[in-house]
Amino acid sequence: MNEPLLQLVSRAAEPKLVVDGALLDKYGGNGPRYTSYPTADRFVEAFDAGAYRHWLGNRAIGAFKRPLGLYVHVPFCDTLCFYCACNKIAAKDRARGTRYVDYVLREARMVAGAMDGRQRVSRMHWGGGTPTFLCDEDCARLFTTLRELFAFDANGEYSIEIDPRRADRSRIAMLAALGFNRLSVGVQDFDVDVQRAVNRVQSVEETREVIEAGREHHFRSINMDLIFGLPRQTVEGFSRTLDRVAECSPDRVALYAYAHLPTAFKPQRRIQEAELPTPAVKLQLLTMAIERLGEAGYVHIGMDHFARPSDELAVAQRQGRLVRDFQGYSSGSECDLVGLGVSSIGAIGPTYSQNVRGLVEYYAAIDAGELPVMRGIELDADDLLRRAVIQALSCRFSVSREAISTAHLVDFDRYFATEMRELRAMADEGLVEIDEEWINVTARGRLLVRAICMVFDKHLRASQQRATYSRVM
Repeated sequence: MNEPLLQLVSRAAEPKLVVDGALLDKYGGNGPRYTSYPTADRFVEAFDAGAYRHWLGNRAIGAFKRPLGLYVHVPFCDTLCFYCACNKIAAKDRARGTRYVDYVLREARMVAGAMDGRQRVSRMHWGGGTPTFLCDEDCARLFTTLRELFAFDANGEYSIEIDPRRADRSRIAMLAALGFNRLSVGVQDFDVDVQRAVNRVQSVEETREVIEAGREHHFRSINMDLIFGLPRQTVEGFSRTLDRVAECSPDRVALYAYAHLPTAFKPQRRIQEAELPTPAVKLQLLTMAIERLGEAGYVHIGMDHFARPSDELAVAQRQGRLVRDFQGYSSGSECDLVGLGVSSIGAIGPTYSQNVRGLVEYYAAIDAGELPVMRGIELDADDLLRRAVIQALSCRFSVSREAISTAHLVDFDRYFATEMRELRAMADEGLVEIDEEWINVTARGRLLVRAICMVFDKHLRASQQRATYSRVM
């Protein structure tokens, strides 16, 4: 292994986070999660179905051809969780799921037909909404047909988001038999008072049953989602939740800060703002969660993700292979991504595209034989350069200025003169360290890596429109 890579790996493996309340208050405002750069709010309608089809066809060109990932968005939920900011539809009729799968498969056939030959798939993720809204027969039909249309790698990552209230042991066994090997379990908080306030009452027992079933059926990784900053949360109540999390012992934990944006997300209007914890309590919740997760053996992967040292995410981070895309962090190499279903986002070559958000528009496009693209963007050289820097920061907490300069044929310090001035101010506050070659995020800066990434976001700098993003921390 060469010396720069050894340095990169050792830096990525640095331990402990430092929680600095003053810095969190200063830099922890609204900002993107950087599952893409440019972010989705920069996509334009000029990038349409024709542009998307063109780039799908270009996957056959030489070195441009790389592994493919699939994302399937299932928008339906039995009930709406008030905190949720996802594209979802409350429904009880399972026949709506059957019809939706019909259309998703029609879209998948169009996508497959636009590419040259049967494409190799190394990753797939089903999100929502609640993918387990689909009945067993529709789950099986969707997975099986996708496997017929695309060549799934035997060692690929195939994950699904689970609502434990809608998945028992037999459902987990069925998902394992289909080929899923990763589970993401929604929890948020086990405190019943908090659960009532957000309209998601879920017992520890049914959650534990799903996790145990996942282990019995040899799922390679099980993730648990938590949220701090929800209404009625207290330090004592969240402490009990963390006790239960430690007992369940998931392989990964995602710890999100609740973003209260009721003007953007209608269900959040049902949350009483007076019941939200104060900023001081939110800081206590965050600090306690980080300490307890560390005591339980989890390492900080990046942004709001933690994993056991033996988990593939932690291994990939130590080896410099961690990547970040619309599904969050992944241990595999970078790959193109096809988004299927309403509102789903894909990335093909130097482009991003997003499907229409509504079912009516989605069904109409498919019936017309058109790919249901609403908007997208083709990245220019500056976008690709900045994306590489943001990827390095968010996945490895380090950027080699020399490596970026060589790969993109620029003088890093001259090209990013304005950004380097801002970074040096951050260095004075202990968020980053800058030497002759490297920019390194410190233990004090890791929780604020989104804010550090924002320094390199030209689009955000130009508009300063941050209100619709979630809080950095």
